[in-house]
Amino acid sequence: MKPIKKIPKNFTTNIAGFVLLLLVVLVLFSIIASESFEKVDQISLNRLAYEINDENVESLTVIGPNIEVVFEDEEKAIVKKEPDIAVFESLENWGAERDNLRKIDIDFEEEPDWSFLVTLLIISLPLLFLLFIFRSIFKQTKGGAMQALDFSKAKARVFGDEGSPKSGVTFDDVAGLEEAKEELKEVVDFLKEPSRFLKLGARIPKGVLLTGAPGTGKTLMARAVAGEANVPFFEISGSEFIELFVGVGSGRVRDLFANAKKKQPCIIYIDELDAIGRARGAGLGGGHDEREQTLNQILSEMDGFKQDAKIVVLASTNRPDVLDSALLRPGRFDRKVILDLPDKKAREAVLKIHTIGKPLSKNVSLKEVAERTPGFSGADLSNLANEAALLTARKKEKSIKQSRFLEAIEKVLLGPERKSFVMGEKEKELAAYHEAGHAITSSFLPYAEPVRKISIVSRGQAGGYTIKIPTEESRIKRKSEFLSEIAVLLGGYTAEKIVFKEVSTGAVNDLEKASSYARKLVKEFGMSSLGPVHFKGEQEHVFLGREVGGEKNYSEETAAKIDKEVFLFIEEAVKRAEDVIQKKRKIVDKIAKKLIEKEMLEREEYEEIIGKKQEKKASDKR
Repeated sequence: MKPIKKIPKNFTTNIAGFVLLLLVVLVLFSIIASESFEKVDQISLNRLAYEINDENVESLTVIGPNIEVVFEDEEKAIVKKEPDIAVFESLENWGAERDNLRKIDIDFEEEPDWSFLVTLLIISLPLLFLLFIFRSIFKQTKGGAMQALDFSKAKARVFGDEGSPKSGVTFDDVAGLEEAKEELKEVVDFLKEPSRFLKLGARIPKGVLLTGAPGTGKTLMARAVAGEANVPFFEISGSEFIELFVGVGSGRVRDLFANAKKKQPCIIYIDELDAIGRARGAGLGGGHDEREQTLNQILSEMDGFKQDAKIVVLASTNRPDVLDSALLRPGRFDRKVILDLPDKKAREAVLKIHTIGKPLSKNVSLKEVAERTPGFSGADLSNLANEAALLTARKKEKSIKQSRFLEAIEKVLLGPERKSFVMGEKEKELAAYHEAGHAITSSFLPYAEPVRKISIVSRGQAGGYTIKIPTEESRIKRKSEFLSEIAVLLGGYTAEKIVFKEVSTGAVNDLEKASSYARKLVKEFGMSSLGPVHFKGEQEHVFLGREVGGEKNYSEETAAKIDKEVFLFIEEAVKRAEDVIQKKRKIVDKIAKKLIEKEMLEREEYEEIIGKKQEKKASDKR
């Protein structure tokens, strides 16, 4: 059974408008008809004869079956006339004297004939209704035909052209990406003064690929290049090329590049390039796959650039590893700009940009906020500043305090506080010892990160949490650091086992992370007794973006050895955590007791309990 097509919204609106118009016409018609007769009293013929004999009547006007009476005092009345009898005869029959009748002005008027108008409305309204329906259908059909003609037109958003808005972004609005800016300044200089490069025979890169983690500012950087160069900027997403019908994507590519050639110097920006740029030959549709056709057209258009063409193609993706190699060869996207996650100094600069226009309290330290947000991208920091403002507005405060930023960090990381969730005494004690186990192992194991905050207040899916902040940010980790991190992750599990002689489901997330780290040590980093071998299987990627097949590059015998090595790493981490917790059992009890009482411990109070300031030892440093 075929699905019933939904009636277009504009068609329903037109019908409703027509019905409303019809009601208005009928109401106006009734008002006009009613106003033709004034609301006056109605009297009988014998009463009229009596008033005539008393000489109280000034005039009579006969209108069809009605007689309009005007008295000497200018009052009016209506009398129903007898049918088929003259007015004089009728009044004389009711006792009116002839002499008195002769003294009165008597006029005769034709009754308004509304039948013609009613007939006209009855005939014309259905015709108008049908004409209206046909016009609406024709208009929609025409619109559909126009849409069909525009089907292969590119849907790029244009900035910086005549009649179009400016991008409104410059390099000053992008913080923490100095190396990327330096790479892109060359593109800006070329777009500003192309002749300076062309005279020397220099060829500016045709394509620049921006890669990096989600939220690092790839789209923002592309717009900043357009804003700095002050040239037209054509922005389109890779998914906007793709339609059900083969050939539409390549048609849109041709249209996009044709429009750009008319506006050069200009920038074409393709967001999410991997939507159409995945490696060819692995798709489910063979050589006629729509994505392959679109990709082929992009490659052809970029090859068609003349040396003096003043067009730069920018593109961004989170998955450069799945792109077709033809896209990355010299002459196409031959320059790759990597946008990294910001470090501590860059995060502070990003926060300064995102807090412009927000009233900050004098005690706000963006440096401390930056220290507490390792791993945050620019988009995360923007969200953090917005959450702090929302929390301030919710509390009806006039300026954003430092405490609101710190609360926003926890909300972004873990989710909102679950104030409605009340723990029982046993559950509270279990959570307190679990978090105390994490904290103690982190504080007394070498190469572990110092503890900033411990809490047993539920947030998101977490029943409690321990926040650790590294004193130094590093992109390279050693084996000893991984082993300490695994031991810290298993600290909560171990504390439950020692204190309560059994474990709970609260450690499931810790076990997952610890197992993942241990497996990476063996399979990816070559840090086990199996030697410096990479055991990760080779995966096949398809256009759908899923891994539908893979081939392991090791035998089943090696897989058993890998599992054994992973187990040994986990077993060793549990022993290390047990040693620390057994030695510091009294401190663990103090921390748990304090958490049960206060539900939250900040760094200063925690360091007072453990009797030491958390700093990396000289032996811990590289």
